[in-house]
Amino acid sequence: MADHYEVLGVSREATREEIKRAYRKKARRLHPDHNPSPEAAEEFKNVSRAYDVLQDENKRRNYDATGNENGQAAGGFGGAGGFGGFSDIFETFFGGGQASGPASRARRGQDALITVPIDLHDAVFGVDKTIEVDTAVRCETCNGTCCEPGTSPETCSHCAGQGQVRRPVRSILGTVMTAEPCPQCRGFGTTIPSPCHECGGQGRVRDRASMTIKIPAGVDVGTRIQLAGRGEAGIGGGPNGDLFVEIDVRNHDVFTRDGVHLTATMSLPMTAAALGTEVTLDTFDGEQSIKVKPGTQSGEVHTLKGLGVGRLRGTGRGDLKVTLRVETPSKLDDEQRELLEKLAQLRHEDIVHGQVETRGLFSKLKENWRNRD
Repeated sequence: MADHYEVLGVSREATREEIKRAYRKKARRLHPDHNPSPEAAEEFKNVSRAYDVLQDENKRRNYDATGNENGQAAGGFGGAGGFGGFSDIFETFFGGGQASGPASRARRGQDALITVPIDLHDAVFGVDKTIEVDTAVRCETCNGTCCEPGTSPETCSHCAGQGQVRRPVRSILGTVMTAEPCPQCRGFGTTIPSPCHECGGQGRVRDRASMTIKIPAGVDVGTRIQLAGRGEAGIGGGPNGDLFVEIDVRNHDVFTRDGVHLTATMSLPMTAAALGTEVTLDTFDGEQSIKVKPGTQSGEVHTLKGLGVGRLRGTGRGDLKVTLRVETPSKLDDEQRELLEKLAQLRHEDIVHGQVETRGLFSKLKENWRNRD
């Protein structure tokens, strides 16, 4: 009989992982589905036999000591006419192995998404906000065990707690044993004879949970905040999912957001803009004075540094930009009209067919030329 180490092409000091990789490499090349030649089939049997011995610690120890495979089934395949490394063959050719042992009842809870409306003031400075969420929480009666208090899960009698049952399947290699989840315990290895009356054996119930969340300065419409472990409780005592909070910022009557800046518009009487004045604006940081220079035009912008929105991923704040809008009176009484007409005369401004004509140097020259005639 050929030396198993030589068959796999590994040294006697090879690790189990190295043996596994060598086996997979040869098995892919020699498997009858890929190589139908009789020589490949015989070599495939030798490779499977070698792997069956060397991947088992007890068999490998006996083989190294005596050269005896110690329990190797006749025909070179382990157990019920199949080869001992079936799980590895399954993984090699079908992309995954069989289940090993019972599954856990615990399942991670689902993530949750809620929308939280806030005021613009809260987006500027940040806020701690208390919210209420309809979600799944761990059952207090059974504490997530799914069992009625005073009882516990029992070992499945059908699979003896293994969570899986085996059955023979005929294949090109002969009869092999496959494993599938136990139909009685659904792969858990245990059954619950007395499910919790409160949660129905789920380990969780629906409830309304209250929590306080910290909303940082600088959030905007659509910003999502992830709160790890604050989502729905898992089934069977599994961990909670995550809670995602999506921010919705309400519009403000005075201020509008522009990135990290705030903008506002302030109206001024025509006379105040012409003569100059000082006005007060009520901001999120209290009252702020704005000096209006004489002759200010409509559309001029005054910037108040550092009175904007806090930066979400940085320090400091943006600016508050105030646009001045000069208002022209729309209704005049006789006295007001007379005063404005006098002002226009003093400023050498004539009203000509609805347009203002400024009497500058050119106008004066034209008038003097006419007087000469």
